Amino acid sequence: MNILFTICGRAGSKGAKGKNIRNFMEHPLVYYTLSVVDLYCRRHKNDCRCDIALSTDSPELIELVEKTDLNVFIVNRCKELSGDFVAKFDVIKDCAKKAETFYQTEYDMVVDLDITSPLRKYKDLESVIAKKTERPEIDLVFTVTEARRNPYFNMVSEQNGSYSAVIPSNYVSRQQAPAVYDMNASIYAYSRCYIHSDKNSKDRTADIVMMQDTAVLDIDSDNDFEMMQLLAEYFYKTDPAYAEIKNHIPDIC
Repeated sequence: MNILFTICGRAGSKGAKGKNIRNFMEHPLVYYTLSVVDLYCRRHKNDCRCDIALSTDSPELIELVEKTDLNVFIVNRCKELSGDFVAKFDVIKDCAKKAETFYQTEYDMVVDLDITSPLRKYKDLESVIAKKTERPEIDLVFTVTEARRNPYFNMVSEQNGSYSAVIPSNYVSRQQAPAVYDMNASIYAYSRCYIHSDKNSKDRTADIVMMQDTAVLDIDSDNDFEMMQLLAEYFYKTDPAYAEIKNHIPDIC
């Protein structure tokens, strides 16, 4: 099996300025993503081909990635794909197509890992890839956590000056409501067919892998960044599966 790992990060950020090139704990934030990818590539070197591609318009991010010992294909993101309102899937699709041309390889799976979700375990990545491999007919497998709120029960929205349940229902307890999940923007595994198709996201088929809820899994603000570091310090001390990713970083540098 051929797998392409994509890492996508723009220059700058309105919420947490320069978040993609900041140090997180003792290392650049992007190194945590590279670390878990490298662990997978090393442990599966005999049963699959693994390539890594970085899509960015940030010279500083490119410099950080090129300081590692990993072989990473750099996609210099064009201006049209660098704006605030560009769909990330369009960036992943562009990155995958250019990587296939560069490596002269057709990838069975494209796995995207978000730079700003550093708290992952190795088994999270392995589980996503395993589930997508087991279900080749579906377009996508992505990670989620248990939702803290439920739109059928305790989430409201404003309509014409009044607030009511996002999805009107007769449920009198959260336990009665249908199960919902929070997308944690950590890991996505796409089929090659979906990457190269024009299928609308509303029509795609998907499955999920549950990850541990670590309270803040996606860094969108300075407050998120600070809170994530506090959480990470705790988890690195108490859970060897999280610490493994951090401890492997020196091996890629």
